[in-house]
Amino acid sequence: MGQYDLTLGTFMIGIIFNTYLYGLVTFQFAKYYRAKFNDPPVIKYMILFLFLLDTFHSMAVVYMLWAYAVTNYTNPDILAIGLWPHMFTPIATALAAIMTQLFLGYRIYRLSKSKIIYGIIIAIAFPGCVLGILTGIRAIIIEVLADLPVLDNIIIGWLTLQVACDLTITCVLTWLLLHSRTGFRRTDTVLYRLIRGAVQTGLFAGIFSVADLATFLTLPETNLYGMFAIPIGRIYTNTLLDTLLARDELREMLSGSVEMDTTRDTRGGRSTVQWAKRPQPQGVALTEISVQQDVVTFHDGSQEQSDAASYKKAGSMTV
Repeated sequence: MGQYDLTLGTFMIGIIFNTYLYGLVTFQFAKYYRAKFNDPPVIKYMILFLFLLDTFHSMAVVYMLWAYAVTNYTNPDILAIGLWPHMFTPIATALAAIMTQLFLGYRIYRLSKSKIIYGIIIAIAFPGCVLGILTGIRAIIIEVLADLPVLDNIIIGWLTLQVACDLTITCVLTWLLLHSRTGFRRTDTVLYRLIRGAVQTGLFAGIFSVADLATFLTLPETNLYGMFAIPIGRIYTNTLLDTLLARDELREMLSGSVEMDTTRDTRGGRSTVQWAKRPQPQGVALTEISVQQDVVTFHDGSQEQSDAASYKKAGSMTV
């Protein structure tokens, strides 16, 4: 193993992966504004802020790599100093995390109508964000990487709250969506797509956060933790944009509804089933899935015909 594999090498891997994720975020950002969703201004401003934050942080860490590997090529002692883009990483991550968590928490509130659940998510997300920002500020002041272990307790609290909030959102969303299943193939396919997005929300960010915490606590003399810490903010933005853009895919799945019209010829004892596909109006935002099933039973034969018994099952959910 080379002399700088666990210092400069791990930084390079983290920055390369972060740049790749930033490319995905840029594509998603352009696709979002080209799709012209009818979202409230607060959502559009939030997306714009996250994109600008990701752009600034991604450019800053590329500058950091240049400063370490090119500008200070003959000065290996610089690796003991934490340049400001590295120390700014917890701040960028905390801001991206809380915006994603509050947005998904509001979606949970729309689904469950439970202020208690939304309040719990807010109660976990805000302290986590404050600790993340405090970690970045303290790290910028300390500057020397070897002295960063004094922040162990703050970092443990920050990343623990962040992972706890992600897992809470994932579990609650998955539970709500599973209990919204209707038994209809088309709507259940949409629900499974939403469940997949809910799992992705906490899975990838949680894995990187746990890996960041574990490597920081066990290998503080290396920069291995930076390989996991740098891309986390892009993972949150990618998750949020994927959630918003998925509405196009879901709209296509529900682009038409099928109506069944059952008639009966009392003279011949025959029943006729007619199917009609009703397209969804263009330009209407996908906000609610509605499902209705009608079952009609007839008793024929020598006995007197009984009244038709009907059963109706309906459900709706916000997506």
